[in-house]
Amino acid sequence: MMRLLFSLSLLLFLIGCHSSSEEERREKVRNAVERQMRDYPHSTLQDIYKSFFQDRFGPGHMVSDTSRAAAYLREELSKTSAHVAMLYEPTGCDGNYYRVSLSVVADGRVPFDVYLNAFLSSVREVGSNEVKEWAAEWQWIEEVISDMEAVIPNPEADALAIRELLQQGFYAVHHSKAYNEHYAPHYRIIEKSIFEKEILPLLD
Repeated sequence: MMRLLFSLSLLLFLIGCHSSSEEERREKVRNAVERQMRDYPHSTLQDIYKSFFQDRFGPGHMVSDTSRAAAYLREELSKTSAHVAMLYEPTGCDGNYYRVSLSVVADGRVPFDVYLNAFLSSVREVGSNEVKEWAAEWQWIEEVISDMEAVIPNPEADALAIRELLQQGFYAVHHSKAYNEHYAPHYRIIEKSIFEKEILPLLD
């Protein structure tokens, strides 16, 4: 029964991704991983996983207290440089969401309220069935990654930790220690259409 459920989830995943063939889908995954390792060579499998689950779930948690979200954003802004190399970048291999650096607010190009509202509008509730489907999807993605020649440090330990997390019904992880130390990321996840309508015109 579990094998059947996995096969069905994987089939739905492959069919639902822009009707791409499996090989086209593999190529998109490989390109996303290569982009990650090119732009952030200190990434681990945990960081690659994070980009892919953000592409699936976006911010991935409901925000019940908007005033607290605003206060936390202001606090994080105080630690953010106005000059970073990457202002925004697509998540995963589909680019359903964008990571948008807080520096676009720090340097005055995007008003605080516009940025905050774009982030809050991107948040959605994640159902338990979605997490189960994602577990099957990630297993397939991980197999694609394992066939690559990308240099990812200690992928076995991360793979095991992610597998255990998914088995417990969770999906979210933090960036790795190495990633945080080298890149000090400060961003929010914003849905693609919201980003392109409300944020991108302010950056062009």
